[in-house]
Amino acid sequence: MARRYDPERRQRIIDAAIRVVGDRGIAGLSHRTVAAEADVPLGSTTYHFKTLDDLMVAALRQANERFAKTVAARDALRDPGTDLATELAALGGEWFAGDRTGLEVEYELYLAALRRPALRPVADEWGRGFADWLTRRTDPVTARALVALIDGICLQVLLTGAPYDEEYAREVLARVIPRGTRRRES
Repeated sequence: MARRYDPERRQRIIDAAIRVVGDRGIAGLSHRTVAAEADVPLGSTTYHFKTLDDLMVAALRQANERFAKTVAARDALRDPGTDLATELAALGGEWFAGDRTGLEVEYELYLAALRRPALRPVADEWGRGFADWLTRRTDPVTARALVALIDGICLQVLLTGAPYDEEYAREVLARVIPRGTRRRES
């Protein structure tokens, strides 16, 4: 029997892994559960991803890329005439505006790096990439501090189930951003 060419199979497996983590958490992730969710043979998951860590790396990388696109699409963040704290707080509001499941999955995969060293470089990519992006508006140390602060605010909202408080986020972000870089004058 000829093997059927399925160029989208790898992507369907990654998408299925994200759905499984969303429904069952990391503990529910296995090659078997992902194969069932993706409606592919079990051998397909192990062909494309030898280990669960490989699959989680791909899922986390996809989540990172989705986040980077959201940041890049927010034109006001690039505009030196806008208030950086306000724009970053609004970005957080955008993340929390819809269904939290996607954000929860991203953080669950991100935090899995605590116990899975293979995920650490990919988890680090998110923070470094966001900090590098923020250095367009501020210095590298402040950029790293902003990433840590945003990360902490998001994690607390997710863990407590509290609503995202955009005004609070704007206030604390403004306290970290040096006055001269909050809004650059032309």
